[in-house]
Amino acid sequence: MDILAAMDLTTTQACCSPLLAAPLGADAAAELAAGFKALADPVRLQLLSLIAAEPDGACSCDLEEPVGKSQPTVSHHLSLLADAGLITKEKVGRWVYCSVVPERLAVLRDALVG
Repeated sequence: MDILAAMDLTTTQACCSPLLAAPLGADAAAELAAGFKALADPVRLQLLSLIAAEPDGACSCDLEEPVGKSQPTVSHHLSLLADAGLITKEKVGRWVYCSVVPERLAVLRDALVG
């Protein structure tokens, strides 16, 4: 007899806690997906980590060299991160200063770790 077939289903359910308190609704799933989609790119992950490493945020001028991308490419990626609510951008003169939105990152983290 297969060992899984011999197990009592109620015993299995009692020993395994659910991953989520409740299933995700369509709106919550769409919101989480937008955040994870923005993070699903190596350059955007690098940019986010560079910005997060600076206590006061980072200037876009300081982000081009570390990721090896041109200003227009960095600007595009920063816009995607901002659209997903992961960073804020503030234009000062010709440069853009970026800061992480910790609350938004916490929502994504909590979705992964429960």
